[in-house]
Amino acid sequence: MTGVTAVVAESAGTPAFLETAVLVGLVVSATVTLVAGYRVIRGPTTPDRVVGLDTIGTNVVAIAVLFAIQSGSGFFVDVALVLAIIGFISTIAVARYVTDGDIIE
Repeated sequence: MTGVTAVVAESAGTPAFLETAVLVGLVVSATVTLVAGYRVIRGPTTPDRVVGLDTIGTNVVAIAVLFAIQSGSGFFVDVALVLAIIGFISTIAVARYVTDGDIIE
């Protein structure tokens, strides 16, 4: 961070190290999401693709929370919670489909 950005972050009530940590977290989450996208496309088996999609869903939740911290808006935390619930339910549904061949008995 430059000196001016650090001063602005400090005056806004957010420590400069938190701004840096959130930015690093966003970059790492975005990179892992791209790598997981590659696994979804190239995955040799269906379980590899399912794990890749689950990783993408988890990283999207992490990105939403990190963006909520960065912007100071609580709305994105709600969005992250809804995305986490949808991701959990979809993972259960896909796992049942892969193991049983049917989602609803």
